[in-house]
Amino acid sequence: MIQHSDMGDSAFKRSRQLKVLIDNGEIRLAGNRKLKIYGTLNCASGKRMRMDNRVFFKSEEEAINIGYRPCGHCMRKAYLQWKAL
Repeated sequence: MIQHSDMGDSAFKRSRQLKVLIDNGEIRLAGNRKLKIYGTLNCASGKRMRMDNRVFFKSEEEAINIGYRPCGHCMRKAYLQWKAL
């Protein structure tokens, strides 16, 4: 898990670091640290969250192992499976 706020001390540095990590395949999912929800990088709900709450994951397994649940908007099928448990 990588916290967005730890990627640099300016918005430009954070955006450049984020692009490098995405391009290298080190980041595939994003999540909300306080709500313990993860979803796709292009989720509209995820784009609205505060930078302080945003975290990134390399895989779905990593997010699940840390205790996060799927987003009900961008990962509807996974969310419904999680909810049925």
